[in-house]
Amino acid sequence: MIKATNIHKFYGDLEVLKGVNIHIKTGEVISIVGESGAGKSTLLQILGTLDSASNPKNYGTEITLNGESFINMNDKQISKFRNQNIGFVFQFHQLLPEFTALENVLLPTKIAGSNEKDAMEKAQQLFEDLKIAHRINHKPNQLSGGEAQRVAVARALINSPKIIYADEPTGNLDSKNADDLHRLFFDLRDKYNQTFVIVTHNPQLAEITDRKLVMKDGMIIE
Repeated sequence: MIKATNIHKFYGDLEVLKGVNIHIKTGEVISIVGESGAGKSTLLQILGTLDSASNPKNYGTEITLNGESFINMNDKQISKFRNQNIGFVFQFHQLLPEFTALENVLLPTKIAGSNEKDAMEKAQQLFEDLKIAHRINHKPNQLSGGEAQRVAVARALINSPKIIYADEPTGNLDSKNADDLHRLFFDLRDKYNQTFVIVTHNPQLAEITDRKLVMKDGMIIE
């Protein structure tokens, strides 16, 4: 699924990632843990095409998704590749307040130019799967934190991406909603064979994932 070798990232003289290697298989739910500043979110952003590795030619960096390398794509190619292959869930749901839950979920399909009927059917199924069908026409300010985060998960899944990257997805939720979202990730994996890579400080979530990767000082140490 995802293979990356020798990822380095510098911000000025500060080396945030120091030659990270990672391999994630299809259908895995992986957690990445470590202290703040270890490089977890930076790694996630590079794997998710939101940021780029430093000096990839000099370091021999390579990153592929299902065998397709994206490290040398231009901005237009990267945007299309991201829309078709990758979904994101962040700590804050980042829903657009002027749109309903359904309209927020459908946004990636409009960017992709998907068939409207097919996109609507997929969205309605996701709202059912995520147990928020009764909130489909509500705007974000009418949703609870847990409901809004489920809408964000539906938006991440709407284009049937190959992989979902989640950065502290339960960090803004109470313990019950966090536990519910944890179970949801595994339900979605079982139903859709979905792959998840989750940066988290939540020890309960980290312990139940298929693998836990520990980062320290810009490297994966175990």
